[in-house]
Amino acid sequence: MAEVNTRDSVPRSFIYFFGAFGGILFGYDIGVMTGALPFLQTDWNLQNNAVAVGWITSSLMLGAILGGALAGQLSDRFGRRKMILAAAIIFAIGSVLCGISPDQGTIYLIIIRVFLGLAVGAASALVPAYMSEMAPASLRGRLSGLNQTMIVSGMLASYIVAWFLRSLDHTIAWRLMLALAAVPAIVLFLGVWRLPESPRFLVKNGELELAKTVLGQIREPNLIEKELQEIQTTAQQEQNAYRVSSWSSLLSSRYRYLIVAGVGVAAFQQFQGANAIFYYIPLIVEDATGTAASDALLWPIVQGVILVIGSLFFMLIADKINRKFLLVLGGSVMALSFLAPAIINSLSDNTPPMMIVAFLSLYVAFYSFTWAPLTWVLVGEIFPLMIRGRASGLASSFNWIGSFAVGLAFPIMSASMSQEIVFAIFGGICALGVLFVLTRVPETRGRSLEDIEASNKESTPST
Repeated sequence: MAEVNTRDSVPRSFIYFFGAFGGILFGYDIGVMTGALPFLQTDWNLQNNAVAVGWITSSLMLGAILGGALAGQLSDRFGRRKMILAAAIIFAIGSVLCGISPDQGTIYLIIIRVFLGLAVGAASALVPAYMSEMAPASLRGRLSGLNQTMIVSGMLASYIVAWFLRSLDHTIAWRLMLALAAVPAIVLFLGVWRLPESPRFLVKNGELELAKTVLGQIREPNLIEKELQEIQTTAQQEQNAYRVSSWSSLLSSRYRYLIVAGVGVAAFQQFQGANAIFYYIPLIVEDATGTAASDALLWPIVQGVILVIGSLFFMLIADKINRKFLLVLGGSVMALSFLAPAIINSLSDNTPPMMIVAFLSLYVAFYSFTWAPLTWVLVGEIFPLMIRGRASGLASSFNWIGSFAVGLAFPIMSASMSQEIVFAIFGGICALGVLFVLTRVPETRGRSLEDIEASNKESTPST
Protein backbone atom coordinates (compact mmCIF):
# COMPACT_ATOMS: atom_id res chain seq x y z
CA MET A 1 0.00 0.00 0.00
CA ALA A 2 1.27 3.49 -0.87
CA GLU A 3 2.33 5.79 1.94
CA VAL A 4 0.33 8.96 2.48
CA ASN A 5 0.70 11.61 5.14
CA THR A 6 -2.75 11.84 6.70
CA ARG A 7 -1.71 12.92 10.20
CA ASP A 8 -2.37 16.56 9.42
CA SER A 9 -3.47 18.62 6.49
CA VAL A 10 -0.57 20.09 4.53
CA PRO A 11 -1.27 23.67 3.41
CA ARG A 12 -1.39 24.11 -0.34
CA SER A 13 1.15 26.93 -0.10
CA PHE A 14 3.55 24.48 1.57
CA ILE A 15 3.16 22.02 -1.32
CA TYR A 16 3.74 24.69 -3.96
CA PHE A 17 6.70 26.15 -2.08
CA PHE A 18 8.57 22.87 -1.96
CA GLY A 19 7.66 22.09 -5.53
CA ALA A 20 9.28 25.40 -6.41
CA PHE A 21 12.19 24.68 -4.08
CA GLY A 22 12.97 21.59 -6.10
CA GLY A 23 13.48 23.83 -9.12
CA ILE A 24 15.79 26.10 -7.14
CA LEU A 25 17.93 23.12 -6.10
CA PHE A 26 18.02 21.85 -9.67
CA GLY A 27 19.13 25.29 -10.90
CA TYR A 28 21.79 25.63 -8.21
CA ASP A 29 23.46 22.39 -9.23
CA ILE A 30 23.30 23.37 -12.90
CA GLY A 31 24.90 26.77 -12.24
CA VAL A 32 27.36 26.16 -9.42
CA MET A 33 30.24 25.02 -11.63
CA THR A 34 30.21 28.42 -13.36
CA GLY A 35 31.61 30.07 -10.24
CA ALA A 36 33.64 27.11 -9.00
CA LEU A 37 35.49 26.38 -12.25
CA PRO A 38 37.92 29.34 -12.21
CA PHE A 39 39.10 28.39 -8.71
CA LEU A 40 39.26 24.68 -9.56
CA GLN A 41 41.36 25.42 -12.64
CA THR A 42 43.86 27.35 -10.53
CA ASP A 43 43.91 24.74 -7.77
CA TRP A 44 44.51 21.79 -10.11
CA ASN A 45 46.44 23.67 -12.83
CA LEU A 46 43.84 22.93 -15.51
CA GLN A 47 44.12 26.24 -17.40
CA ASN A 48 45.60 24.49 -20.43
CA ASN A 49 43.61 21.23 -20.14
CA ALA A 50 40.45 21.96 -22.10
CA VAL A 51 39.44 18.30 -22.24
CA ALA A 52 39.48 17.91 -18.44
CA VAL A 53 37.56 21.17 -17.97
CA GLY A 54 34.95 20.05 -20.50
CA TRP A 55 34.49 16.64 -18.90
CA ILE A 56 34.26 18.00 -15.35
CA THR A 57 31.62 20.51 -16.42
CA SER A 58 29.57 18.26 -18.71
CA SER A 59 29.71 15.06 -16.63
CA LEU A 60 26.69 16.29 -14.65
CA MET A 61 24.61 16.26 -17.84
CA LEU A 62 25.86 12.79 -18.71
CA GLY A 63 24.35 11.48 -15.48
CA ALA A 64 21.22 13.54 -16.07
CA ILE A 65 20.56 11.73 -19.35
CA LEU A 66 20.24 8.47 -17.42
CA GLY A 67 18.50 10.03 -14.42
CA GLY A 68 15.83 11.64 -16.55
CA ALA A 69 15.22 8.41 -18.47
CA LEU A 70 14.86 6.33 -15.29
CA ALA A 71 12.86 8.83 -13.25
CA GLY A 72 9.57 8.38 -15.07
CA GLN A 73 9.60 4.59 -14.91
CA LEU A 74 10.72 4.46 -11.27
CA SER A 75 8.20 7.08 -10.18
CA ASP A 76 5.39 5.07 -11.77
CA ARG A 77 6.48 2.12 -9.63
CA PHE A 78 7.50 3.75 -6.32
CA GLY A 79 5.71 7.11 -6.42
CA ARG A 80 6.63 10.70 -7.21
CA ARG A 81 7.21 11.67 -3.59
CA LYS A 82 9.57 8.79 -2.79
CA MET A 83 11.64 9.41 -5.90
CA ILE A 84 11.97 13.13 -5.10
CA LEU A 85 13.16 12.14 -1.62
CA ALA A 86 15.69 9.77 -3.20
CA ALA A 87 16.87 12.53 -5.55
CA ALA A 88 17.32 14.90 -2.58
CA ILE A 89 19.49 12.28 -0.83
CA ILE A 90 21.64 11.87 -3.94
CA PHE A 91 21.88 15.65 -4.24
CA ALA A 92 23.14 15.95 -0.64
CA ILE A 93 25.59 13.04 -0.77
CA GLY A 94 26.92 13.95 -4.22
CA SER A 95 27.45 17.59 -3.24
CA VAL A 96 29.48 16.69 -0.16
CA LEU A 97 31.53 14.13 -2.12
CA CYS A 98 32.34 16.81 -4.72
CA GLY A 99 33.47 19.15 -1.95
CA ILE A 100 35.92 16.59 -0.50
CA SER A 101 37.47 15.60 -3.83
CA PRO A 102 41.09 14.46 -3.47
CA ASP A 103 43.74 16.82 -4.79
CA GLN A 104 44.16 16.47 -8.58
CA GLY A 105 41.21 14.06 -8.51
CA THR A 106 39.87 14.85 -11.97
CA ILE A 107 38.57 11.32 -12.63
CA TYR A 108 37.03 11.16 -9.15
CA LEU A 109 35.21 14.47 -9.62
CA ILE A 110 33.92 13.44 -13.04
CA ILE A 111 32.51 10.18 -11.63
CA ILE A 112 30.88 11.91 -8.66
CA ARG A 113 29.31 14.55 -10.90
CA VAL A 114 27.87 11.78 -13.10
CA PHE A 115 26.36 10.33 -9.90
CA LEU A 116 25.04 13.78 -8.93
CA GLY A 117 23.63 14.13 -12.43
CA LEU A 118 21.30 11.21 -11.77
CA ALA A 119 19.50 13.40 -9.23
CA VAL A 120 19.59 16.45 -11.51
CA GLY A 121 17.96 14.52 -14.35
CA ALA A 122 15.41 12.96 -12.02
CA ALA A 123 14.51 16.30 -10.47
CA SER A 124 14.07 17.90 -13.89
CA ALA A 125 11.43 15.28 -14.68
CA LEU A 126 9.86 14.57 -11.27
CA VAL A 127 9.33 17.99 -9.70
CA PRO A 128 7.26 19.50 -12.55
CA ALA A 129 5.28 16.25 -12.86
CA TYR A 130 4.50 16.16 -9.13
CA MET A 131 3.55 19.82 -9.10
CA SER A 132 1.24 19.48 -12.12
CA GLU A 133 -0.52 16.53 -10.50
CA MET A 134 -0.97 18.33 -7.17
CA ALA A 135 -2.08 21.70 -8.53
CA PRO A 136 -5.66 22.41 -9.64
CA ALA A 137 -6.31 22.66 -13.36
CA SER A 138 -6.56 26.46 -13.14
CA LEU A 139 -2.89 26.68 -12.12
CA ARG A 140 -1.32 24.06 -14.37
CA GLY A 141 -0.91 26.42 -17.30
CA ARG A 142 1.40 28.63 -15.26
CA LEU A 143 3.60 25.85 -13.93
CA SER A 144 5.94 25.65 -16.91
CA GLY A 145 6.78 29.32 -16.53
CA LEU A 146 6.95 29.09 -12.73
CA ASN A 147 9.25 26.07 -12.86
CA GLN A 148 11.55 27.89 -15.29
CA THR A 149 11.62 30.90 -12.96
CA MET A 150 12.62 28.72 -10.03
CA ILE A 151 15.35 26.97 -12.01
CA VAL A 152 16.96 30.22 -13.13
CA SER A 153 16.56 31.59 -9.60
CA GLY A 154 18.57 28.60 -8.39
CA MET A 155 21.22 29.35 -10.99
CA LEU A 156 21.31 32.97 -9.84
CA ALA A 157 21.64 31.82 -6.21
CA SER A 158 24.70 29.73 -7.12
CA TYR A 159 26.27 32.73 -8.86
CA ILE A 160 25.67 34.92 -5.79
CA VAL A 161 27.19 32.29 -3.49
CA ALA A 162 30.26 32.18 -5.73
CA TRP A 163 30.51 35.98 -5.58
CA PHE A 164 30.49 36.00 -1.77
CA LEU A 165 33.05 33.19 -1.55
CA ARG A 166 35.41 34.62 -4.17
CA SER A 167 37.83 36.08 -1.59
CA LEU A 168 38.54 32.69 0.02
CA ASP A 169 41.62 30.65 -0.79
CA HIS A 170 41.01 29.05 -4.19
CA THR A 171 41.39 25.53 -2.75
CA ILE A 172 38.61 26.16 -0.23
CA ALA A 173 36.39 28.34 -2.42
CA TRP A 174 35.42 25.84 -5.14
CA ARG A 175 35.01 22.99 -2.65
CA LEU A 176 32.66 25.06 -0.50
CA MET A 177 30.65 26.22 -3.52
CA LEU A 178 30.01 22.61 -4.57
CA ALA A 179 29.41 21.25 -1.07
CA LEU A 180 26.89 23.95 -0.13
CA ALA A 181 24.40 22.40 -2.55
CA ALA A 182 23.81 19.86 0.23
CA VAL A 183 22.04 22.52 2.32
CA PRO A 184 19.04 23.11 0.00
CA ALA A 185 18.98 19.37 -0.70
CA ILE A 186 18.44 18.68 3.00
CA VAL A 187 15.77 21.38 3.18
CA LEU A 188 14.02 19.83 0.18
CA PHE A 189 14.11 16.37 1.78
CA LEU A 190 12.63 17.64 5.07
CA GLY A 191 9.91 19.55 3.24
CA VAL A 192 8.91 16.77 0.84
CA TRP A 193 8.88 14.28 3.75
CA ARG A 194 5.74 16.06 4.98
CA LEU A 195 4.02 16.06 1.62
CA PRO A 196 1.41 13.54 0.50
CA GLU A 197 1.81 11.31 -2.53
CA SER A 198 0.34 12.47 -5.81
CA PRO A 199 -3.37 11.52 -6.07
CA ARG A 200 -2.82 10.56 -9.69
CA PHE A 201 -0.17 8.00 -8.70
CA LEU A 202 -2.48 6.64 -6.00
CA VAL A 203 -5.34 6.23 -8.49
CA LYS A 204 -3.08 4.45 -10.99
CA ASN A 205 -2.14 2.02 -8.22
CA GLY A 206 -5.71 1.38 -7.12
CA GLU A 207 -5.54 3.41 -3.88
CA LEU A 208 -8.77 5.32 -4.47
CA GLU A 209 -9.58 6.07 -0.82
CA LEU A 210 -6.08 7.41 -0.17
CA ALA A 211 -6.30 9.50 -3.33
CA LYS A 212 -9.58 10.92 -2.07
CA THR A 213 -7.96 11.73 1.26
CA VAL A 214 -5.13 13.62 -0.43
CA LEU A 215 -7.56 15.53 -2.64
CA GLY A 216 -9.42 16.48 0.52
CA GLN A 217 -6.24 18.22 1.72
CA ILE A 218 -5.64 20.23 -1.44
CA ARG A 219 -9.07 20.82 -3.06
CA GLU A 220 -12.37 22.40 -2.14
CA PRO A 221 -14.84 19.73 -0.90
CA ASN A 222 -17.26 20.22 -3.81
CA LEU A 223 -14.49 19.51 -6.36
CA ILE A 224 -13.11 16.25 -4.93
CA GLU A 225 -15.45 13.69 -6.52
CA LYS A 226 -15.38 15.37 -9.92
CA GLU A 227 -11.58 15.50 -10.04
CA LEU A 228 -11.25 11.95 -8.75
CA GLN A 229 -13.43 10.76 -11.63
CA GLU A 230 -11.37 12.78 -14.14
CA ILE A 231 -8.13 11.29 -12.81
CA GLN A 232 -9.56 7.77 -13.11
CA THR A 233 -10.67 8.40 -16.70
CA THR A 234 -7.33 9.90 -17.75
CA ALA A 235 -5.35 7.15 -16.05
CA GLN A 236 -7.35 4.49 -17.88
CA GLN A 237 -6.87 6.25 -21.22
CA GLU A 238 -3.12 6.49 -20.72
CA GLN A 239 -2.89 2.88 -19.63
CA ASN A 240 -4.75 1.77 -22.76
CA ALA A 241 -2.58 4.01 -24.94
CA TYR A 242 0.64 2.69 -23.46
CA ARG A 243 -0.53 -0.91 -23.84
CA VAL A 244 -1.15 -0.60 -27.57
CA SER A 245 1.76 1.72 -28.38
CA SER A 246 5.43 0.89 -28.75
CA TRP A 247 8.68 2.61 -29.59
CA SER A 248 8.02 1.77 -33.23
CA SER A 249 4.88 3.92 -33.01
CA LEU A 250 7.13 6.98 -32.88
CA LEU A 251 8.30 6.22 -36.41
CA SER A 252 4.87 5.65 -37.90
CA SER A 253 3.73 8.09 -40.59
CA ARG A 254 0.86 9.18 -38.35
CA TYR A 255 3.15 10.60 -35.64
CA ARG A 256 6.51 11.11 -37.35
CA TYR A 257 5.99 14.79 -38.09
CA LEU A 258 5.09 15.59 -34.48
CA ILE A 259 8.03 13.55 -33.16
CA VAL A 260 10.43 15.42 -35.45
CA ALA A 261 8.94 18.76 -34.36
CA GLY A 262 8.98 18.15 -30.59
CA VAL A 263 12.29 16.32 -30.35
CA GLY A 264 13.89 18.76 -32.80
CA VAL A 265 12.94 21.82 -30.74
CA ALA A 266 14.22 20.13 -27.56
CA ALA A 267 17.54 19.32 -29.23
CA PHE A 268 17.97 22.76 -30.82
CA GLN A 269 17.38 24.45 -27.46
CA GLN A 270 20.70 23.03 -26.24
CA PHE A 271 22.75 22.78 -29.44
CA GLN A 272 22.21 26.52 -29.94
CA GLY A 273 24.86 27.07 -27.27
CA ALA A 274 23.09 28.71 -24.32
CA ASN A 275 24.92 26.55 -21.80
CA ALA A 276 28.27 27.62 -23.21
CA ILE A 277 27.43 31.04 -21.75
CA PHE A 278 25.97 29.80 -18.48
CA TYR A 279 28.81 27.39 -17.68
CA TYR A 280 31.77 29.38 -18.96
CA ILE A 281 30.95 33.12 -18.79
CA PRO A 282 33.85 33.92 -16.38
CA LEU A 283 36.28 32.17 -18.76
CA ILE A 284 34.70 33.99 -21.73
CA VAL A 285 35.27 37.34 -19.97
CA GLU A 286 38.82 36.30 -19.12
CA ASP A 287 39.56 35.47 -22.76
CA ALA A 288 37.98 38.71 -24.00
CA THR A 289 39.57 41.12 -21.52
CA GLY A 290 42.52 39.39 -19.90
CA THR A 291 40.87 39.73 -16.50
CA ALA A 292 41.29 36.66 -14.30
CA ALA A 293 38.17 34.47 -14.43
CA SER A 294 37.99 34.43 -10.62
CA ASP A 295 37.65 38.25 -10.77
CA ALA A 296 34.83 38.10 -13.35
CA LEU A 297 32.18 36.49 -11.14
CA LEU A 298 29.90 39.51 -11.37
CA TRP A 299 29.02 38.54 -14.95
CA PRO A 300 27.27 35.27 -14.05
CA ILE A 301 25.10 37.30 -11.67
CA VAL A 302 24.24 39.69 -14.51
CA GLN A 303 23.28 36.74 -16.71
CA GLY A 304 21.26 35.21 -13.86
CA VAL A 305 19.30 38.41 -13.28
CA ILE A 306 18.52 38.60 -17.01
CA LEU A 307 17.29 34.98 -16.94
CA VAL A 308 15.00 35.59 -13.97
CA ILE A 309 13.52 38.77 -15.46
CA GLY A 310 13.01 37.02 -18.80
CA SER A 311 11.24 34.08 -17.18
CA LEU A 312 8.88 36.44 -15.35
CA PHE A 313 8.19 38.30 -18.60
CA PHE A 314 7.36 34.99 -20.29
CA MET A 315 4.73 34.26 -17.65
CA LEU A 316 3.00 37.52 -18.66
CA ILE A 317 2.98 36.79 -22.40
CA ALA A 318 2.90 32.98 -22.51
CA ASP A 319 -0.72 32.62 -23.58
CA LYS A 320 -1.00 35.89 -25.53
CA ILE A 321 1.53 35.39 -28.35
CA ASN A 322 1.88 32.42 -30.71
CA ARG A 323 4.58 29.88 -29.84
CA LYS A 324 6.13 29.91 -33.32
CA PHE A 325 6.42 33.68 -33.44
CA LEU A 326 8.28 33.77 -30.12
CA LEU A 327 10.61 30.94 -31.14
CA VAL A 328 11.39 32.61 -34.48
CA LEU A 329 11.89 36.02 -32.83
CA GLY A 330 14.13 34.60 -30.12
CA GLY A 331 16.11 32.39 -32.45
CA SER A 332 16.69 35.22 -34.94
CA VAL A 333 18.04 37.63 -32.31
CA MET A 334 20.08 34.83 -30.74
CA ALA A 335 21.65 34.04 -34.13
CA LEU A 336 22.49 37.71 -34.75
CA SER A 337 23.93 38.04 -31.23
CA PHE A 338 26.34 35.18 -31.91
CA LEU A 339 27.20 36.20 -35.48
CA ALA A 340 27.61 39.95 -34.93
CA PRO A 341 30.95 39.86 -33.01
CA ALA A 342 32.60 37.81 -35.77
CA ILE A 343 31.23 40.12 -38.48
CA ILE A 344 32.22 43.31 -36.64
CA ASN A 345 35.64 41.92 -35.76
CA SER A 346 36.28 41.10 -39.43
CA LEU A 347 35.47 44.68 -40.44
CA SER A 348 37.40 46.50 -37.72
CA ASP A 349 40.61 45.98 -35.77
CA ASN A 350 39.59 48.23 -32.87
CA THR A 351 36.56 46.50 -31.43
CA PRO A 352 36.00 46.88 -27.66
CA PRO A 353 37.06 43.74 -25.73
CA MET A 354 33.70 43.54 -23.97
CA MET A 355 31.71 43.68 -27.21
CA ILE A 356 31.25 39.92 -27.29
CA VAL A 357 29.98 39.88 -23.68
CA ALA A 358 27.43 42.60 -24.50
CA PHE A 359 26.09 40.57 -27.42
CA LEU A 360 25.99 37.44 -25.25
CA SER A 361 23.84 39.35 -22.74
CA LEU A 362 21.44 40.21 -25.57
CA TYR A 363 21.36 36.50 -26.49
CA VAL A 364 20.51 35.53 -22.91
CA ALA A 365 17.74 38.16 -22.72
CA PHE A 366 15.88 36.78 -25.75
CA TYR A 367 16.61 33.13 -24.89
CA SER A 368 15.14 33.64 -21.41
CA PHE A 369 11.59 34.34 -22.60
CA THR A 370 11.52 32.31 -25.81
CA TRP A 371 13.46 29.07 -26.28
CA ALA A 372 14.20 28.47 -22.59
CA PRO A 373 10.59 28.11 -21.36
CA LEU A 374 8.75 27.55 -24.65
CA THR A 375 10.59 24.34 -25.48
CA TRP A 376 8.90 22.50 -22.61
CA VAL A 377 5.54 24.18 -23.13
CA LEU A 378 5.57 22.99 -26.74
CA VAL A 379 6.78 19.49 -25.83
CA GLY A 380 3.91 19.25 -23.36
CA GLU A 381 1.37 20.27 -25.99
CA ILE A 382 2.50 18.66 -29.23
CA PHE A 383 2.52 14.91 -28.50
CA PRO A 384 -0.75 12.92 -28.72
CA LEU A 385 -1.79 10.78 -25.77
CA MET A 386 -0.92 7.56 -27.57
CA ILE A 387 2.81 8.40 -27.66
CA ARG A 388 3.13 11.17 -25.08
CA GLY A 389 5.13 9.28 -22.46
CA ARG A 390 7.74 7.82 -24.77
CA ALA A 391 7.93 10.92 -26.99
CA SER A 392 8.40 13.29 -24.04
CA GLY A 393 11.14 11.04 -22.66
CA LEU A 394 12.87 11.01 -26.05
CA ALA A 395 12.73 14.80 -26.26
CA SER A 396 14.17 15.12 -22.76
CA SER A 397 17.01 12.72 -23.62
CA PHE A 398 17.96 14.68 -26.74
CA ASN A 399 17.89 17.88 -24.70
CA TRP A 400 20.31 16.47 -22.12
CA ILE A 401 22.52 15.05 -24.88
CA GLY A 402 22.74 18.53 -26.39
CA SER A 403 23.56 20.04 -23.01
CA PHE A 404 26.30 17.45 -22.47
CA ALA A 405 27.75 17.98 -25.94
CA VAL A 406 27.90 21.78 -25.61
CA GLY A 407 29.39 21.62 -22.11
CA LEU A 408 32.09 19.22 -23.29
CA ALA A 409 32.85 20.81 -26.65
CA PHE A 410 32.98 24.52 -25.83
CA PRO A 411 36.32 24.65 -23.94
CA ILE A 412 37.89 22.34 -26.52
CA MET A 413 36.64 24.53 -29.38
CA SER A 414 37.77 27.71 -27.59
CA ALA A 415 41.25 26.26 -27.18
CA SER A 416 41.63 25.74 -30.92
CA MET A 417 39.88 28.79 -32.42
CA SER A 418 38.82 32.32 -31.50
CA GLN A 419 35.69 32.86 -29.43
CA GLU A 420 34.15 34.91 -32.25
CA ILE A 421 34.39 31.88 -34.55
CA VAL A 422 33.08 29.51 -31.87
CA PHE A 423 30.01 31.66 -31.27
CA ALA A 424 29.54 32.20 -35.00
CA ILE A 425 29.18 28.41 -35.30
CA PHE A 426 26.50 28.46 -32.61
CA GLY A 427 24.90 31.40 -34.43
CA GLY A 428 24.62 29.25 -37.55
CA ILE A 429 22.90 26.55 -35.46
CA CYS A 430 20.47 29.19 -34.13
CA ALA A 431 19.63 30.15 -37.71
CA LEU A 432 19.01 26.51 -38.55
CA GLY A 433 16.72 26.35 -35.51
CA VAL A 434 14.67 29.25 -36.86
CA LEU A 435 14.38 27.53 -40.25
CA PHE A 436 13.34 24.32 -38.49
CA VAL A 437 10.59 26.08 -36.56
CA LEU A 438 9.27 27.79 -39.69
CA THR A 439 9.11 24.58 -41.73
CA ARG A 440 8.58 21.71 -39.27
CA VAL A 441 6.79 22.96 -36.14
CA PRO A 442 3.00 23.45 -35.96
CA GLU A 443 1.43 26.22 -33.90
CA THR A 444 0.01 24.81 -30.64
CA ARG A 445 -1.27 27.86 -28.72
CA GLY A 446 -4.99 27.61 -28.08
CA ARG A 447 -5.34 24.28 -29.87
CA SER A 448 -6.40 21.01 -28.32
CA LEU A 449 -4.18 17.94 -28.58
CA GLU A 450 -6.85 16.31 -30.73
CA ASP A 451 -6.85 19.27 -33.12
CA ILE A 452 -3.06 19.20 -33.44
CA GLU A 453 -3.09 15.48 -34.13
CA ALA A 454 -5.96 15.75 -36.63
CA SER A 455 -4.18 18.43 -38.63
CA ASN A 456 -0.96 16.41 -38.74
CA LYS A 457 0.16 16.12 -42.34
CA GLU A 458 3.46 15.22 -43.95
CA SER A 459 3.70 18.78 -45.24
CA THR A 460 4.90 22.18 -44.15
CA PRO A 461 2.70 23.53 -41.34
CA SER A 462 1.11 26.90 -41.61
CA THR A 463 2.00 29.71 -39.26
